[in-house]
Formats: sequence, structure tokens, C-alpha cells
Amino acid sequence: MSSERATPATPAAPQGYNTVNPFIITLDAPAMMGFLKEVFGAEEVPQARTLDHDGLILHSELKIGDSTVMVAARKPDWPFTPSLLQVYVDDLDAALELAHKRGGNVVTKPTDFYGTQFARILDPWHNLWWIWQHGDEPSWETDGTAQPDWTGEDDSDESWSQDSPELTHIHDTLLTTMHELKDPRNRG
Repeated sequence: MSSERATPATPAAPQGYNTVNPFIITLDAPAMMGFLKEVFGAEEVPQARTLDHDGLILHSELKIGDSTVMVAARKPDWPFTPSLLQVYVDDLDAALELAHKRGGNVVTKPTDFYGTQFARILDPWHNLWWIWQHGDEPSWETDGTAQPDWTGEDDSDESWSQDSPELTHIHDTLLTTMHELKDPRNRG
């Protein structure tokens, strides 16, 4: 048996959808949709909105760039299920400012991460967003450095386990935020 992995084929998906599309179940679907529209420039697909018998949004779809994000209202007896999402933006500072105006909390301040800017926000419904502004990535082959080993198996200076103020900040704010995630209905 070969240890090489086959490159997976990209399955066919309808236009406007990716192979993986996130689905956010949230306490206040209309407010979440407004947050996505203002912060990330999302556009709702009106024909996708489906209301359940109780009047809550059972399904909605929003386009953010080339991606589809689905949003539904959490039923009163459903468990708290925070979403963890990654999104690329053209202007990280503007996105963070808009998120803050809409009740989001910056939990990881903008940090340089191998040529990109990265931050995390916790939205008012306790979903955690990794927000990236793509920059000039280092060229591992041409600048004489080795590509980082994200597996932790490499003890070189470029491995994830290397302590630096940036990596420590990214790591520690994630652990703190994940530990503190609570159902917004149970605040106090």
C-alpha cells in the first residue's frame, strides 16, 4: 500500500456554491444576516429564504464573495452550536470596525502571520470568525527560508511551536476565547 495520498477531485457543485459551504445556526437569524451584510458585504439570495411553521427562518443563503453561507434560526430547544468560520477581506481594519459597531468583539488583534494580516472576532451570537487580509506571502523557495512545519514535528526555527509574540498571541487568544464560549441565552 502506497503512503502517497491521491489528490481528490473537486466534486461538481451548482454555480455559486463551493465543495464546502458553512451553515450557521443562530439565536437571531435576521440580525446575523444583517451582520453578514454590513461587515462582509453579503448579499441575500431572496428565493432561498424559508420560514418554518413557527415563523423562524429555517433556511437562508447569503453570498460573500465566491462563497455561500447558510443561516437558520435556532429553535428554543436546540443546543448552542457556535460556528467557527474563516473569511478573507480586502480591508481588515474596516471589517473589524464594522463588526465592532454591530456588537462584535475583537478577541485576536490584527497580527502579522507570514505575510498576511489576521484577526479574530466573536460575533454577538458567539460565533468565532478568523478574518484574513491576504498580503504578500513569503516565497519559501526564493528567500532562503524553509516552509514552516505546521505539524509540530519539526523543531526548526520555522515550526509552529516556535515562540514569538505573534504566534503566542494567536494561540493564547484562541484558547481563551474557546474556553469562554457560552450560550448567549445564558449570559450572566
